[in-house]
Amino acid sequence: MRRLLASLAAAAGLWFAAPATALPAAPAADAAAEAQRVLVMLRLPPPHYRASGDYGDAYADGLGHSARWRIASRLAHDHGLTLVSDWPMPLVGVDCFVLTVPAGRSPAEAADQLSHDPAVAWAQPMNLYHAESAGPGAGDPLFRVQPAARAWRLADLHQIATGKSVRVAVVDSKIQLDHPDLAGQVELSRDFVPDHPAVAEAHGTGIAGVIAARADNGVGIAGVAPEARLLGLRACWQATGQMITSGTVCDSLSLAKAIDFAVSRRAQVINLSLSGPPDTLLGRLLDAALERGVTVVGAYDGRLPQGGFPASHAGVVAVTDESSPELASGIYVAPGRDVPTTQPGGRWVMVNGSSYAAAHVSGLFALLRERSSRADTAAALVAARGGTIDACASLLKASGPCGCGCARAPSNSPDAAR
Repeated sequence: MRRLLASLAAAAGLWFAAPATALPAAPAADAAAEAQRVLVMLRLPPPHYRASGDYGDAYADGLGHSARWRIASRLAHDHGLTLVSDWPMPLVGVDCFVLTVPAGRSPAEAADQLSHDPAVAWAQPMNLYHAESAGPGAGDPLFRVQPAARAWRLADLHQIATGKSVRVAVVDSKIQLDHPDLAGQVELSRDFVPDHPAVAEAHGTGIAGVIAARADNGVGIAGVAPEARLLGLRACWQATGQMITSGTVCDSLSLAKAIDFAVSRRAQVINLSLSGPPDTLLGRLLDAALERGVTVVGAYDGRLPQGGFPASHAGVVAVTDESSPELASGIYVAPGRDVPTTQPGGRWVMVNGSSYAAAHVSGLFALLRERSSRADTAAALVAARGGTIDACASLLKASGPCGCGCARAPSNSPDAAR
């Protein structure tokens, strides 16, 4: 595989980064600072009072916001905390205030004490999340080595659907917008972690490539849904000094901002290639998204209880890259080993992990939703015993019978139709 990849890259004049390798999750200072924060939810007024179009820069209910700020200030004073900032979450009817807990005090205990105040809807610690990935393997020179080219019969899928005009929110680190395989694919980009420098980052760029890299453009790879419209929502950041994948970190607040925004912008699919502990705020936002017919795809982490959150959340499509007899029912398996994808600097890299398996499934849902608006839950997927997804059968289920390649026996060549 590596020899084939190198020869193809050389022939195409492409440069590959070194294979991704496991790295520490985040610098200790960053992690410690995040861990000493709590989130306090105060109820928003009725729906006609909502945040402005600038999303958190101002409020339509100035007097109401001032009153809530005074309440939050009082709570901070009474509990010996420091009020930092706030952000409206209209999707779940709360204003989220960030408070810092002094070193040596337990954020969990502080949140529990705050929750007993009658003015508080609920309070919780700031949780951290990490990207689920690790290091290692036709019109797009690398199409032949894409696992989905053979396993998912990607060329046959694209005879039926390409994800045209389906909005997929990539809630992740920053995407390189001008990458040769991604130029023009990101409809909208927002940054919800302004405390960290906003440069092109590895994980988000790689996830975007798997989902929607341009097809038949003469370079690189083809995304599962090359005509989907991406919303690049930066809710995660790449830890300083780390190049590839596993140094990608997110927190409760940044993810909440991005999910709330994605739903407000009518994303049809939300990709969450990350995992961490259960979170009340994020859970309520996901419920609100699911109630509105948004498909949410999460990366399954076998090291965490129930595969980690958000994969464990009811209604989220949980995806892993490794099939196992011990895999729980309802967990889906998709390509995620030796996947070539986009990398900052206009490059490509080989990656592994549930992050990229989840991205494949988000791309597949873009294809499904192009063909049927009702194909929005895991029930739309066709999978073999053990959870391995049959992409062609899933798409035929959504689109109906056809005389296309997916309806015929697979070819021996992964790029026969390219």
